[in-house]
Amino acid sequence: MKVPESQTLTSLRPLLRELLDALLKEYEYASVLAVDGIAKKYSCSKAGLASGQDALNSGKGFVARVYDKEGCCEYSFNELTASAIPHIIDDIREKLSPITGELPEGVEPGDYIIPKDEPLFINESTEYKVDPDELGDERILEKLKAIHELGLKYDDRIIECMAMFSYRRFSKIFLSREKDLEQNVMWSNGAVAALSKKDEAVKNSFRGFSNLGGAELMDEMEKHVADECKVAIELLDAVSIEPGEYECICTPEVTGMIVHEAFGHGVEMDMFVKDRACAKNYIGQQVASPLVTMHDGAAAVKQTATYFFDDEGTPSQDTVVIDKGILTGGFCDARSAEHLGISPTGNGRRESYERKAYTRMTNTWFEGGTSTPEEMIASVKDGLLLEEPTSGMEDPKNWGIQCMVSFAREIKDGKFTGRIFSPIVLTGYVPDLLKSITMMSKDVELSGSGFCGKGYKEWVKVSDGGPWMKARIRLG
Repeated sequence: MKVPESQTLTSLRPLLRELLDALLKEYEYASVLAVDGIAKKYSCSKAGLASGQDALNSGKGFVARVYDKEGCCEYSFNELTASAIPHIIDDIREKLSPITGELPEGVEPGDYIIPKDEPLFINESTEYKVDPDELGDERILEKLKAIHELGLKYDDRIIECMAMFSYRRFSKIFLSREKDLEQNVMWSNGAVAALSKKDEAVKNSFRGFSNLGGAELMDEMEKHVADECKVAIELLDAVSIEPGEYECICTPEVTGMIVHEAFGHGVEMDMFVKDRACAKNYIGQQVASPLVTMHDGAAAVKQTATYFFDDEGTPSQDTVVIDKGILTGGFCDARSAEHLGISPTGNGRRESYERKAYTRMTNTWFEGGTSTPEEMIASVKDGLLLEEPTSGMEDPKNWGIQCMVSFAREIKDGKFTGRIFSPIVLTGYVPDLLKSITMMSKDVELSGSGFCGKGYKEWVKVSDGGPWMKARIRLG
């Protein structure tokens, strides 16, 4: 089934067009973005059942953007009526447009290029199997309770099993002189977290789930409850790792975190405009093993950052960032593209209609190779399998990376010894890490259970992933 259009936005379409036509009488370029979304979250634990609306990802609102040759300005609002349109026009004219006379001393107005506005029509919807709204709050909570109870029954050492599910459904309309775009999208997320206890030691294992779809995701969650409980119990015997450089196999989830942190933010090209990214100086150069080809794009795969056009009306794309080890470029929003003299890549995303559009990652991943996970593990003389990424950060200016991984399994002569180390801190200089990659698995997996911030704010949904990956990594 396809995600239905927003009846609210459909009813407002004539007023959106009226507002746009009025703006185009005064400005060389104008666009209007309309957003209507609902997001809900559910959880079950020993503390009880909980459900509620996710305020960050819910709501209705609008953004008008206008250009003239002296500047670009935006105006956001959350109500649109026929009587409000003259007031919106007045506010843009009186409060936002005449900024050149108010610039600080020493700051000169720039020469703004009026955006190309080529004819484009899009009306697309993503698909789902189970509608969370039709399933209803009560049945969703019943399913989470069943997962919760299944985990508690696994072993007496499991003292808690938390089950969480959330979804976001949104519709967007983008109108300009030449563009008429509409999209209806639904993403779903879930998580299972198991806590174990032995004597005074308490450990936990966490696994996220995501799809471009609906509540069918909870069936997938139920299949992996036992896996998470097993890991939580294994972690009770984990020991600290000796810091050093190791030959490592990364699961697709860990590969994804490395992709996201190593060459995600570093090639968001608004950082090129601000001269805050080292990658700007390495276009056309080898920055990774020839086995590495990296993509980003809302059109690249179907996951939680899939959409048909971005918040500036640019169609989604599949951008190759690294091609066989060579850094080919980055991805950007429309404003950054203007400054850099290139075409936007469909990565202009807003946290909400109240926020500015920034260059943001979407689905970010490495292509697969030719090996199998079994062949990769068998090739390790003395090393580790890294599992369960938890968090990460990078320094785009100096290409440093630091990530947290929940645990690592020891490998000796191609076989697991049974020893587990936890927690694991992964650090290094990005090109050194990526150039050390020697094997990639055939199969590629992506997941998008979390959010990505621009620094400490501007949260948007992303996904990342790749194949199983073999590399030399500094751990501590």
